[in-house]
Amino acid sequence: MINIRRSEERGGGNYGWLDTKYTFSFNTYHDPKFMGFRNLRVINEDYVAANQGFGTHGHANMEIVTYVMSGALAHTDSTGGSEVLRPHEVQRMTAGTGIRHSEFNPSKTEKVHLYQIWILPEANGLEPGYEQTYFAPETKKGKLKLVASRGGTGGSVKINQDVALYSSILEKDEIVSHSLEENRHAWIQIVKGSVELNGETLNASDGAAISDEKVLEIKSLEDETEFLLFDLN
Repeated sequence: MINIRRSEERGGGNYGWLDTKYTFSFNTYHDPKFMGFRNLRVINEDYVAANQGFGTHGHANMEIVTYVMSGALAHTDSTGGSEVLRPHEVQRMTAGTGIRHSEFNPSKTEKVHLYQIWILPEANGLEPGYEQTYFAPETKKGKLKLVASRGGTGGSVKINQDVALYSSILEKDEIVSHSLEENRHAWIQIVKGSVELNGETLNASDGAAISDEKVLEIKSLEDETEFLLFDLN
């Protein structure tokens, strides 16, 4: 079963400095049909204006993954983490018992385009932490590259939840497949281009919840298509 979440159906708003779209209920946007999927709680697509950002604010008991599509995002947090996040880097922040951070677009001319993803942790009260890793685009071309996982397998960032996150870049007509074990589910988020997923067409910014499918066959319909695939319990 594939339940598609079309880009234009999402919530969100344009606040001048921030143009944002919410896949799931978030902030003042509430849709009882889209409260999350499995352990996925938030998938927000953000465009942050030049020289603007999110001031210092707090989180607790959440695994927060940030994935930049274009531009750069400066991050500072109360664990001492201070980095600039750029395309092909994956950042994981464990909010745990409590963390405060800020995110800022340091460019004076360009927007930053990013996805921020919240995943419910396997336990509350974890020690706050931060990790950021670069995955060269060639390691994602024509394949599913593991970029985040429970055990930090193969150099992926470590997430405190039973989830495997893959990133892929495909040229037109390239196909990748992924097998789902029994009682596993998936979410796919198209970040660029378009794909055919088991006969269903998904375009840029579309997502889909997937259950009761043994094999996912993902065919790119455009050059330089890029997507994220979550394998979830």
